Amino acid sequence: MASLGTVSDRTPELIEQLVSVWERSVRATHAFLSEEEVAEIKPFVPQALMGVETLVVAAKDGEPVGFMGVESGRLEMLFLDPAARGHGLGRRLLEHGIARLGVTELTVNEQNPQAVGFYEHLGFKTYRRTELGEEGRPYPLLYMRL
Repeated sequence: MASLGTVSDRTPELIEQLVSVWERSVRATHAFLSEEEVAEIKPFVPQALMGVETLVVAAKDGEPVGFMGVESGRLEMLFLDPAARGHGLGRRLLEHGIARLGVTELTVNEQNPQAVGFYEHLGFKTYRRTELGEEGRPYPLLYMRL
């Protein structure tokens, strides 16, 4: 079973490992993104990981297999290595975020139906939809609340 821990020391090595988890996760779940788009977004991931208020990492055998970022009660990111999916780790991360970090809101890509279903299953409901993503790309977003 993976352990969860809030990270205060965001070393370059850890950030590199988490970017790898992000990339594997995105390739497995974000079919609407082209290879070029993944490559365009990837350079911004370390900045997001360094800047998010609270970073919780799930590790198995000392290696990161998932993470979430929370800012002021909002889930900003949650990514799992594809090999770690389907074992309750996403639920553990999100429930930790709700119980310990006050998560009540999140935004998810509408074109990622597995994630939308996951969040709905855990009690989140859509209250707003936009046609474009936050960077102006054509990826509809769903804004959800617990």
